[in-house]
Amino acid sequence: MFADLSDRLNGIFKTLRGRGKLSESNIEDALKEIRMALLEADVNFRIVKNFIKEIQARALGQEVMKSLEPGQQVVKIVHEQLISLMGNEEFKLDFHNNKLTKIMLVGLQGSGKTTACAKLANYFRKKRSAIPSLVACDVYRPAAIHQLEVLGKQLNVPVISDTTTKDVKKIAKSALEWAQKNSTSLMIFDTAGRLHIDQDMMKEVRELKDYIKPDYIFFVADAMTGQDAVNVAKEFNDLLAFDAVILTKLDGDARGGAALSIKAVTDKPVAFVGVGEKISDLEEFYPDRMASRILGMGDVLSLIEKAQEAFDESEAEKLAKKMKKNQFTFTDFLEQLNSMKKLGPLDQLMKMIPGINQKMMEQVNFDGKQLAHIEAIIKSMTIEEREKPQLINGSRRIRIANGSGTSVQAVNRLLKQFDQMKSMMKNMNTSKLMKNFKMPF
Repeated sequence: MFADLSDRLNGIFKTLRGRGKLSESNIEDALKEIRMALLEADVNFRIVKNFIKEIQARALGQEVMKSLEPGQQVVKIVHEQLISLMGNEEFKLDFHNNKLTKIMLVGLQGSGKTTACAKLANYFRKKRSAIPSLVACDVYRPAAIHQLEVLGKQLNVPVISDTTTKDVKKIAKSALEWAQKNSTSLMIFDTAGRLHIDQDMMKEVRELKDYIKPDYIFFVADAMTGQDAVNVAKEFNDLLAFDAVILTKLDGDARGGAALSIKAVTDKPVAFVGVGEKISDLEEFYPDRMASRILGMGDVLSLIEKAQEAFDESEAEKLAKKMKKNQFTFTDFLEQLNSMKKLGPLDQLMKMIPGINQKMMEQVNFDGKQLAHIEAIIKSMTIEEREKPQLINGSRRIRIANGSGTSVQAVNRLLKQFDQMKSMMKNMNTSKLMKNFKMPF
């Protein structure tokens, strides 16, 4: 998401930075291009109009026109206005002490509500030590209840459901009674969606809200639907006054208009974003970090948080010592590959690093198959071979190649690269690197 918008904006800013001094004409030309870039990203046209108006008022003021680096000042203004557009502060959810917290998810059919329920349960269990449970109140979509039960089983989270009735208040009543008798601190209600807004649906979801009295209501929107998501969000907000938005499918080729527009239209923040299909692929939404990503400034804080979750500090220290003593083995390497997978796709990680040339990134191959081949080769080795690669002779290489479905050349290449990597790591200050950044190499 935002790839096209980022490219357009970076091109505009590059031209501005190349000028030692800016005129009113230069700034107005740049603002016209920014306006077009935002409209093409599917941002609401009224929001674009106000956004450009606010930037123009600041860009033509003293802070830019008399600055030694006017181009950089314009970038700073756009960055600050983007943060303001998406919300100056991230959404905060407070759990009750010794009391059940109830969350209700609403939205159209196909927006990803059911999966979002499971992702939220997983997120709050990990981040807040919550004891979650799920309630299946989508009684109309075929297999919706079964889907939630499957997801609950994957997470080992209880799912309260009833396939014998379509009375959602009856299901909710049973769920709340179950909560009183069982150990649960968080109950997430999945509700029915429709292909479009209709009065019966809205009446039912409103009555369910009045009965449950949820602490928080999240509107789930598919980022791929652009402005349609924003329009639907406004209708739901007018009726339910939801608390925040969960944007799903941000890992797709969405243009980003919904993420940039929804706060301004509903005055409700984006709380979470879905960045993949896995249950763990849910992230908190930080307006300042997203603004930095859009403008190609990277997102170091998110990168560090991902690394801290993926790598254990004590294990990192042990690994650093092994590297320094040149005792790093293929067993260690395999463990690090598995940890790397937790960080997410490499191309997404690289985009979080400030200063990375995005155009150059497009020419780099981040094919995960290469890592899969490396993993297959290592797993085809015996434990002794992983610990002592020098034992791998010609016949062993043929066996490893056959076992991994690769070639002898691929095995030779990995062995050579592994020796080079060990030599390089021995000469690095790996202890300091591992301690500060929790990275594998």
